[in-house]
Amino acid sequence: MKCIFCGGETKVTDKRDSGSETRRRRECLKCKKRFTTYERVEEPNFIVIKKDKTREPFSREKLRAGIEKACEKRPIETEKIDKLISEIETKIRNKIKGKEIESKIIGEEVMKALKKLDKVAYIRFASVYRDFQDVADFKKAMKEVK
Repeated sequence: MKCIFCGGETKVTDKRDSGSETRRRRECLKCKKRFTTYERVEEPNFIVIKKDKTREPFSREKLRAGIEKACEKRPIETEKIDKLISEIETKIRNKIKGKEIESKIIGEEVMKALKKLDKVAYIRFASVYRDFQDVADFKKAMKEVK
């Protein structure tokens, strides 16, 4: 594989398999910089049915953006977020009946995972996902965390 920094050849310094993906740590033979790549089987995409009944293709990037926003400025390693996203996507794919899934199922899976990972990230995600309107909504969510 070519180096993402200088285009030189790279070597694999570490390889880890984790369920549905392989993580490879790479080092450039030319500039000596290191980076990580992930390899996973590309599965057929599915359709997400949103709250307003519109449909759109599932986007791993959109899932990542929502989780990263909730985890912003929290002491959570990128590798943990990557693993979390892969686990959530696997759970979602296992719940699909046909080629469509409701967005609320995805949201619930994200909330379950964030609740285990980081309580603050969970509250942040829940406040947007559940559309909190006032302090009472926050208090209710905080009771769930305790």
